[in-house]
Amino acid sequence: MKLIKKSTAWMILTVLMLLAAGCGSNGTTAPNSENSTSAPNAAPSPAVKDYGGLTLTIGIQPGPGSYSLARSKGWFEEEFDKVGVKVEWAEFQSGPPMTEAIAAGRLDFAGLGNLPVVTAQAADIGFTEIAQIIDGKSNVAIIVPKDSTLTTIEELKGKKIAVAKGSNAFNFLYRGLDKAGLKPSDLEIIQLQPNEAQPAFETGGVDAWATWDPYITTNVLTGKAKVLTDGEALGVLSPSFLIARTKLAEEHPELITSFLKVYEQARIWEEQHLDEATQTYTKQFQVDAAVIKALRERVTPINLPISSEVIAQQQETADFQLKQKTIRKSIDVSKVVDNQFIEQAIKDAANEPKS
Repeated sequence: MKLIKKSTAWMILTVLMLLAAGCGSNGTTAPNSENSTSAPNAAPSPAVKDYGGLTLTIGIQPGPGSYSLARSKGWFEEEFDKVGVKVEWAEFQSGPPMTEAIAAGRLDFAGLGNLPVVTAQAADIGFTEIAQIIDGKSNVAIIVPKDSTLTTIEELKGKKIAVAKGSNAFNFLYRGLDKAGLKPSDLEIIQLQPNEAQPAFETGGVDAWATWDPYITTNVLTGKAKVLTDGEALGVLSPSFLIARTKLAEEHPELITSFLKVYEQARIWEEQHLDEATQTYTKQFQVDAAVIKALRERVTPINLPISSEVIAQQQETADFQLKQKTIRKSIDVSKVVDNQFIEQAIKDAANEPKS
């Protein structure tokens, strides 16, 4: 009898031990810690976001700089390929066609001047200003032929001047005329894109040209032009910005940050490898190294959050253009500024420099 009781107790104890073992392993055999190559209790890797075959279109204007450097090295493609997103490029002569392309959903990113973003906002185009890339002191100017007798903006009265409508040079010209006490009707303003203005300028079809770099520097260094006045001399700044399609920023904010990170990586790399960057640009644009170096000296690239001071300057531009009836309604330019992306991108680029 005692033997039976002892046997029964032993069987019950054995069953309880087996049950306890089963609960601890969820019904599976525990792996040998020395031989196992997996960790069943580790947290699963986060799933990569599915962008559904998304293609990003980046707008670019002719000329050397961080954009063209990153493009030549395939850095945007390399970055976005990590998440299964493709990149396409679209070339433009000036800013206004870029904002039109954004409005049509055909463009996702663009780098452009101050007036195009003002007119785009007034037209209710869905874009977001995500960084400032040029300070605006000397990137825009009025140039005249090298042998011209014109020396002041006041002397433009009665002359023919070329400018791209709606561009930062357009704003610069009109504000410059206002400062000089001239009305647009006091001279003949001919609206030409750069590829049209260049031959008109060279053949004497116009007396002056309100434009931006690289056209200022290339014409001056090749002996075709001299600067009549620029933003610093006139006290009219023409900052440039990077913008993104607002819907893209709302749906995929991480892609905006990645875009800005690559732009910043390219800017830093250029700064640290100026000679190599210059060689790249001379091959890309078929110009002398002296022109590239002069461009760099005239306009130093930046990539910064948009400051309250710059926003105030932009508001002045918007208010002035409203009086000129270039835009049809009053706008608050601060409403399209979002610095969260560039602030994070600068940190990310510092942690992931290009070699």
